[in-house]
Amino acid sequence: MPSVDFASRSVRVDRRGLSGPGVWSLTSVMFVMFVMFVMTVMTVGCTEAVSERPGVGGKASARAPSPVAARVEDPGETVAEFTLTDQAGERFDSGSLAGRVWVGSVFFANCPGPCFRENQAIADILREIDDPRLVAVSLTCDPENDTPEVLRRYADRFDADLTRWKFLTGDMATIKRIANDGFRLPAEVGVHSERGVVFDRQGRLRGGYHLLQPDRVDLLKKLIREVLAEEPAAAAADEQSAVAPAAGDAR
Repeated sequence: MPSVDFASRSVRVDRRGLSGPGVWSLTSVMFVMFVMFVMTVMTVGCTEAVSERPGVGGKASARAPSPVAARVEDPGETVAEFTLTDQAGERFDSGSLAGRVWVGSVFFANCPGPCFRENQAIADILREIDDPRLVAVSLTCDPENDTPEVLRRYADRFDADLTRWKFLTGDMATIKRIANDGFRLPAEVGVHSERGVVFDRQGRLRGGYHLLQPDRVDLLKKLIREVLAEEPAAAAADEQSAVAPAAGDAR
């Protein structure tokens, strides 16, 4: 059997491949390469924004907003109005969301795994909280590929009620502005946050949670229900204010 001595290590070549001290078998090497290939394939195509990962710096993190708080105690101003195109190819105006509670998120259709799970969570939320006053608004971060027709087919995968769930596309600069400034979610082409954010009837950001973690999704549902429940109290207060006479008018 032929052998070669390299630095006092004997390596034999036989029908089974390489053998000897400190040398992996050809089968082991091929197995490791296969595992690395599978892991690469599973992670290609959908990248979470680096600012969403604690302790990770990078070029994108300098541009992206900080993750929104789980609950925003002081809602502040109403989100700036925006116009995009929905899955039917029709103009979508954010003004149509006035008076409704809505969940915002970012995704793209070619994402092989995380985006599907993210949108499955939204589908489950809409089914569980079966209230026409609740709407989901999902922005694609790959508008070049996510045409209205692509988004319509993607919506079909979740049996989405398109009266309550809008899949939106447009130019990337506009989408990035809406995601960063309005939703407070980082977004680049193929790079996005996996959080869902909640807006109240006045269009004010009320908080957000990660959509891939079941316990966080439960907290998101709780927040949505609380914001939905605010309507009767607010409506009653407005009605009473409208009918109550001013102090100077009392007889």
